[in-house]
Amino acid sequence: MGSTPIIAILDFGSQYSELIARRIRETQVYSEVLPYTTPATKLLALGAKGIVLSGGPNSVYDAGAPHCDEQIWHLGIPVLGVCYGMQLMVQALGGKVVKSERGEYGRAPLTIDDPTDLLTNVEDGTTMWMSHGDAVEVLPPGFSRLAHTDNTPYAAIVHHGKRLYGVQFHPEVHHSVGGMAVIRNFVYHICGCEPTWTTDAFIEEAILDIRQQVGDKRVLLALSGGVDSSTLAFLLHRAIGDRLTCVFIDQGFMRKHEPERLLKLFEEQFHIPVEYVNASERFLARLRGVTDPEEKRKRIGYEFIKVFEEESQRLGPFDFLAQGTLYPDVIESAGTNVDPATGKRIAVKIKSHHNVGGLPPNLRFVLVEPLRKLFKDEVRKVGKALGLPDEIVRRQPFPGPGLAIRIIGEVTPERLEMLREADMILRQEINRSGLYNSLWQAFAVLLPTIRTVGVMGDKRTYAHPVVLRFVTSEDGMTADWAKIPYSVLETISNRIVNEVPGINRVVLDITSKPPGTIEWE
Repeated sequence: MGSTPIIAILDFGSQYSELIARRIRETQVYSEVLPYTTPATKLLALGAKGIVLSGGPNSVYDAGAPHCDEQIWHLGIPVLGVCYGMQLMVQALGGKVVKSERGEYGRAPLTIDDPTDLLTNVEDGTTMWMSHGDAVEVLPPGFSRLAHTDNTPYAAIVHHGKRLYGVQFHPEVHHSVGGMAVIRNFVYHICGCEPTWTTDAFIEEAILDIRQQVGDKRVLLALSGGVDSSTLAFLLHRAIGDRLTCVFIDQGFMRKHEPERLLKLFEEQFHIPVEYVNASERFLARLRGVTDPEEKRKRIGYEFIKVFEEESQRLGPFDFLAQGTLYPDVIESAGTNVDPATGKRIAVKIKSHHNVGGLPPNLRFVLVEPLRKLFKDEVRKVGKALGLPDEIVRRQPFPGPGLAIRIIGEVTPERLEMLREADMILRQEINRSGLYNSLWQAFAVLLPTIRTVGVMGDKRTYAHPVVLRFVTSEDGMTADWAKIPYSVLETISNRIVNEVPGINRVVLDITSKPPGTIEWE
């Protein structure tokens, strides 16, 4: 996963901008998402081999609609405009874009007029994903049509001399059957890139960068046991060995047996020492009487920073702090594009940055973030290449506040025990059924503020319900509820009710995201 060549993606606020980058990286070519205001001179300095203009929520003919640097059209670098990006290209170069009489949303068969170049190996009639209310009415001088649909006369266009391309559909979306062929054609055939963005190349480059940055100094890492921090620990240990200190803070909200298993794995199997800090009583005390989910998160975050600061001083001094910052975090922290003329927000917030944020300034660490170029799926590949077992590499996302935000209302030791037992049963049965790797997340939520009437052994019960949550997703930004076989649900339900005191009812959450969220709090 070396850093060259690069395909630059200018973000005009599309919900799919990050997805474009991921799809290009699937071709083993490096890509970056940049603000639409990025000047042409910077793109040249980055050594961009190609430029992609993303979609966006605006109409190009509106006053104050976002535009890119006009010099981009004259750099001689291939440009691919996607949806809004294509319309922007058309309008900027003398064509005309108008509001469609009929918008086009969802799947549409593509009729190919020119099967060469951008549409090589794309079958005529293949399904593409449309999402637009505007359309190109007149092409700019020098452009020709590559494809159309029943509702869109110019679904793909080209200026061969200037190597400018546009598609009205979204090739990056999974529903676009020939989408990856279009992306490969642009990346390989048109931009002339080679597939050098490989896992082995990334690891080699990252190790050299870490050694150069750290020198002979010590590095501190807060280990959570998730794929990001575990992969980071392996990478750092390979680069600097014993000058890495891993600290695992047990806040008391982990799943059953997870702290013990993590420590055993790292110390006995991986031979990476971990400083274990049992702070569960402190965290529980901080949450006593707290029911608001945001307040829970704030208190857990504050206490984590406090404990982490104490341990860093006890174990230090350290010059560097390692964080498992990923590329979506970098995109998020880069700020939001707001058009100055309209005040419209035109970049979508991708996700909350949930690393060790908000550290006190007196810690004065220099950050080491070798994973900041990677998406989650790329981190998993790096972890696998470094030798992490599947139980870590394929571990489902687990929230930083842990089980504390899967207990609705106040967190108590008794409620944690109930949820741990129910959660363990759920995970055992999902693993036994072979469903674990097909799910983004599978977990239980306890509703301790609700009591339901039941009957067990001819006796009335008045206990709590637990909610089962199973979702499929590609990146956690959107999610669908998973259709778990009834036999598996039945086994989980029977076991929880029979084996977990205090729970007498099991219900299933069948809400997608949106409108819901994956977690309940």
